[in-house]
Amino acid sequence: MQTKIEDRAVRRSPFTRRAPVICLCAIALLLVRVDPLRAQGKAQLASDTEAGAPEKPADLERRVETLEAEVAELKRLLTANASAASPSANAAIASAPANGSAAASTVSNATVASNTNTAQANPDSSAPVPLDQKGLNFLRDTTINLALDGYYDYNFNAPVGRVNLLRAYDVLSNNFSLNQADVIFDHEPDVSDGRRFGARLDLQYGQATDTLQGNPANEPRPAIYQNIFQAYGTYVAPVGNGLTIDFGKWSSSLGIEGNYTKDQMNYSRAYFFDFLPFYHMGVRLAYPVNDSFTLNYWIVNGTNQAEATNGFKDELFGFTAKPRKSVTWVANYYLGQEHPDRVVSAPTDPIPVQPGLTFTAITPAPNGLLHIFDSYVSWQATPKWTFALEGDYVIQRLWRNQAPGESSAPSHVDGAAGYARYEISKHFAAAARAEYLSDRGGLYSGLTQALKETTGTFDYKLREGFLMRYEWRRDFSNQPSFLSSTQGLLSKEQTTATLGLIWWWGGKEGAW
Repeated sequence: MQTKIEDRAVRRSPFTRRAPVICLCAIALLLVRVDPLRAQGKAQLASDTEAGAPEKPADLERRVETLEAEVAELKRLLTANASAASPSANAAIASAPANGSAAASTVSNATVASNTNTAQANPDSSAPVPLDQKGLNFLRDTTINLALDGYYDYNFNAPVGRVNLLRAYDVLSNNFSLNQADVIFDHEPDVSDGRRFGARLDLQYGQATDTLQGNPANEPRPAIYQNIFQAYGTYVAPVGNGLTIDFGKWSSSLGIEGNYTKDQMNYSRAYFFDFLPFYHMGVRLAYPVNDSFTLNYWIVNGTNQAEATNGFKDELFGFTAKPRKSVTWVANYYLGQEHPDRVVSAPTDPIPVQPGLTFTAITPAPNGLLHIFDSYVSWQATPKWTFALEGDYVIQRLWRNQAPGESSAPSHVDGAAGYARYEISKHFAAAARAEYLSDRGGLYSGLTQALKETTGTFDYKLREGFLMRYEWRRDFSNQPSFLSSTQGLLSKEQTTATLGLIWWWGGKEGAW
C-alpha cells in the first residue's frame, strides 16, 4: 500500500507539479513591482507638492502595505502547497528580500533549483516509466506484419460457374477476388540476447482460408481454427548447438511453395502445393548439427488436422542442408495414417459436450498408412538467376493388409516441378514453372490421369511492399478434367490469365 501511495505522489497532475513554479513567478513579479511603486509614490508626492496639490502620503503607504501583505500571503500559500519542493527552494522563498532586483534574482535562483529538484523527483510525463519501457522492449522485439493479396483471373474456357478446377488459391474466373488478408505477430527467440522463448500467430481471411482449412472430412470442426493459419510457441533448449522446439499449429514445409504470394516465384500455386499438406498441429524439433546441416523431427495429429481424426500420431524425419551458400536442399520422409476411426453423430448423451464432439466409432476402422517422400533444392546461381527443383512420391493404402472386403491396393502420386526466375532489375523480374503430376488411383484428383502445367510470370515491384504480378498459365491432362462453358462437358485443358496485386508491410524482413 505504501508503494502505491508513493507512486500516486510521483504521478500527480501536471498542474500540481507546476504549482510551485507558477507561485514563484508570481512572487517575483510582485516583488519586482513593490519598489517601483514605492518610488513612484514618492515622486508623485513631490510633484503634487510642487504643483500645490494636497498631500496624501497615507494613501500611498496603504497601497504599499497592501502589496506587501499580498506577497506575504503568496509566500505562505507557496510554503503550504509546495511541501514536495526541495528544502533549498522553500528556504529561498522564505528569506527573499523585499527589494525588486534582489528579489527577482533570488526567486529566479529558487525557481531553477525547484525545477531541477522537481524534475528529478517527478520525471516528465513524456519519459517512459518502467512499465512503459517494458512495453517498448516488447514491441522492439516483436514484429507486426500485414498483407493483402487480391487478383483478377480470366479463364478462356468460360467455365460454368466461373470456377478454375484444380487450383489452390486462384479459384475464380472473371471475378475480382480477395485471395487473403493476413495479420502476423512474430516474437522470435534471441539466444544471444538471453531470450530463449518466442511465439508466432498468423491470422488469415479470404478465399485461401477455405483451401487451407475447409474440408470437414479431414477436420471435424474446421470453423474453430479457420482463421488461425499458424499459432505456435518456441523454446530454444540449451542442448548442444541449441535445440529449437515448437508447439502448436504451423505451416507445412512439405513442398517448396508456401502460403504468402510475395515469397513465391509465381502467383498461382503448383499442383503439389494443393496436394501436399498445408499445416500440422503438434510438436516439431530442429537441431543444427553445424552451420550447414540441420535435422528435423515432427510428431503431429495428422495432415491438415488441428484435431486428430484417429489415434495414430504422424511423424516426419528430415534434414535441411546447405552444401554451399547459394544452395539449399531439403529432404523429408513423412509417415502417417489419415483414415478416421469415427464419424460425427447427433448428440444423444445428456452430459453436455462441445458441439461436434459426439461421435460414432467406425468398426473396423481403415488402418492403411500414408508415406510421403519429398525433396527440393534451390540454387542462387547468380545474383539475378534463381533455379529450383522439387520431386515427390506419395503412396497410401486404405488397409494395411489384404482381407475379404478390405483391399490394400495402393494409390500413387508422383512427379516433379521445375522453377526459374530472372531478376531484370530491382523493379522487374520474370519467372517460369513447368510441372508434371501422375495421379494413379485418383489420390489427388479423384481420377487416374497425368496432369501437366506451364506457367509464365512477370513481376513489377513498384517499391518494397507493393507487387503487381502478371501470369499466364496452361493446364492440360490426358483425361477430361476441366470445366468448359457447357454444363456437364469437361475439357482436357484450361488457360488462364491473371493479374495479382500484393501489398505487405511490417517489421519482418525476408520470407514470411
